[in-house]
Amino acid sequence: MTTEDWNPYERDCPTRRLLDQIGDTWTVLVVGALSDGPLRFGELTRRIEGISQKMLTQTLRALERDGLVKRTQYPEIPPRVEYELTPEGHSLREPLKILEDWANAHMSSIITSRKLYDAPA
Repeated sequence: MTTEDWNPYERDCPTRRLLDQIGDTWTVLVVGALSDGPLRFGELTRRIEGISQKMLTQTLRALERDGLVKRTQYPEIPPRVEYELTPEGHSLREPLKILEDWANAHMSSIITSRKLYDAPA
């Protein structure tokens, strides 16, 4: 298939599922955390406050399945496993960083809008 064949506005298009994953909070944070280099599972857990072990495992597996994260297990005792972005994973970092920067730049006005919206009439 060519890029013209993919249409995320169609219900069964695989790009829709990919966009769902890429737009997931945990995916955004895992990709951001790994942008500076490989990290172990525990390091990721400490860096991404609030993520459960289950969610981190699911997110890493999904990113590995999509070829965005590489898992390397070293033959040591105790076993050591590191996760790092693949070249495709690094290419995803730039658009996600733009979204992260946008959120930071506009958060104050969004908080104000939410307060106005939620205020009793």
